[in-house]
Amino acid sequence: MEKASFSLEKYVFKKVLIDLDYYKSKELFVNFAPSGIFNKKNSTFNLTFNFSAYTSKEGGEKPFVSISCVGEFKFTNVKSLEDIPTYFYRNSIAILFPYLRAFVSMVTNQANIPPLILPTMNLTSLEKPLRENTSKN
Repeated sequence: MEKASFSLEKYVFKKVLIDLDYYKSKELFVNFAPSGIFNKKNSTFNLTFNFSAYTSKEGGEKPFVSISCVGEFKFTNVKSLEDIPTYFYRNSIAILFPYLRAFVSMVTNQANIPPLILPTMNLTSLEKPLRENTSKN
């Protein structure tokens, strides 16, 4: 059996912000913003997965929930940014999302507001933004 070309080594929630001053209605609009940094020296990729929740579609409002999760992926047989397999971008988001999803539910429930329970989502549309927002270290 062949060894996987990448694996999730660890993840951490770097930023958690809940500002109930911006929680104005039960309507919910969410935004996901992925970015990454490839570290050539140790063949790792740090995926920063930012989540924001709003109660209005208009972009001028601040989010009432903002969470930043960073997952560190380790590669085998990848020595440069160009060597990263194309499927990695899509799959890394899919691997990290369940952790983010569970954390969002937990922290909003602990804030004594109706918990945000994100559904299982198809996030393949985030593959292109992740590629575009990836740099090397």
